[in-house]
Amino acid sequence: MHSDDDMTYRRLQDALLQGRRRDGDRLVLDDATLAAALDGSRPLTAGERMALQASPLTARRLRHLALERRAAAAGGWRGSRGALRAASSGTPAAIVTDDGWWTLHFVADAAGWRAVLQLAPHAPFAEALLVARAPLCVRDGAGAAILAGQLDGDGECEAAWPFADPPGAHLQAHGARFTVEPLEADA
Repeated sequence: MHSDDDMTYRRLQDALLQGRRRDGDRLVLDDATLAAALDGSRPLTAGERMALQASPLTARRLRHLALERRAAAAGGWRGSRGALRAASSGTPAAIVTDDGWWTLHFVADAAGWRAVLQLAPHAPFAEALLVARAPLCVRDGAGAAILAGQLDGDGECEAAWPFADPPGAHLQAHGARFTVEPLEADA
C-alpha cells in the first residue's frame, strides 16, 4: 500500500512525463526492445538508455507498455461485487465491495441522493484504470445501472441517484447486492 505522499509524488512525476514534449521527437526504440527491458530479459545498452531519456515520446511509450503489463499481471480486472451487510431500512453512508477495491458512497443532497464510486488506491489495477479512463458501470442486484461514467483524477465517479426509492430501500428490494464492472464500448 502506498502512502499519500508516495501517490502524490508519483502523480507529479507522471504529469511531468506526460507534459514533456520535444520538437521532432519520434520513437527511438521499438516495442520489442522496450518489452525486453521491462521483463529483464535484455537490459538497455548505455546508448539506448540515453536515447530513452532524450525522447519523451519513447518514455511515454515505455510507461504505456509497463501499465499494460501491470494490468495483465493483475489478472485484468473484470468486475467486483458487494452487498449490504446490515438488514437496516435506512441508507448506509457507504458500502464496500467484497474485494475491498471499491466503495459506493451515498450522499443526500437537495435534489435527493447522489451515488459516488471510489476506487481504492491500493487496488492492483488502480493506476491502469486511471490512465486508461476506462468507462465503468455500477449495477444493482437486478442489473439496473446505478451510475455509469469514467473515473476522475482522484479515482471517483458520481451521478444522481436514478431511482425513486432511497438507496438502502432500493438495494434491499433488488437483492441487497451491487456490482462494479467495466462498461463495454458497445453498451
